[in-house]
Amino acid sequence: MVAKVAEVADRRGLSRAQVAMAWLLAQPAVTSPIVGVTRLEHLTPGGGGVELSDSEVGELAAEYVPHAIAGHQ
Repeated sequence: MVAKVAEVADRRGLSRAQVAMAWLLAQPAVTSPIVGVTRLEHLTPGGGGVELSDSEVGELAAEYVPHAIAGHQ
């Protein structure tokens, strides 16, 4: 997933954070926290109003492997 994010970021001239945030925001539902974010300004550089094409979302989705929730019972 990280390599694909880097590939899309390089191709578009964006940061990896921008691509990762754009992909996250393109999902119909977010069911996990964004690790490391404690203040709104942590999200600002990552969002930046970037939208991915359907093709780019598909590229990234093909690499994504969901994981079970850890640490909760």
